[in-house]
Amino acid sequence: MRKAHLTTAATYWIAKRLPVQISCEFAYDVRDPYAITLILDSEGEQPVRWVFSRELLADGLAGRAGQGDVSVWPESGGADCWFLWLEVGRAPHTALFEMRSEPITEWLLETYRLVPEGEEATGAEWDQLTHLIE
Repeated sequence: MRKAHLTTAATYWIAKRLPVQISCEFAYDVRDPYAITLILDSEGEQPVRWVFSRELLADGLAGRAGQGDVSVWPESGGADCWFLWLEVGRAPHTALFEMRSEPITEWLLETYRLVPEGEEATGAEWDQLTHLIE
């Protein structure tokens, strides 16, 4: 298996008192070992795709991480329940999502079994990448 995939639920906070439940998908492919893809509202009519670094997600599970278009941070829900908050976009046009962190953490560990941290460049096909630059 050269890919890892997770479908999970997220809460899209349209406003402080207007949460909407959506489906989202996390995807990882060893052909692009530094990146993960997140598809928000994956079952909706207009899904939104964000690609950002696997390291950003890992850092965001431990503490606030990210600059620019993607920010991620954890928050305790009490009684050993943790949530992951994800904000995408640039002010004033941002979207805020909340999801349970446990399935994301397990999925992220699966990606590290596929390509361990620090070994992302070892499987790169440099000839193909160099050809793209030329």
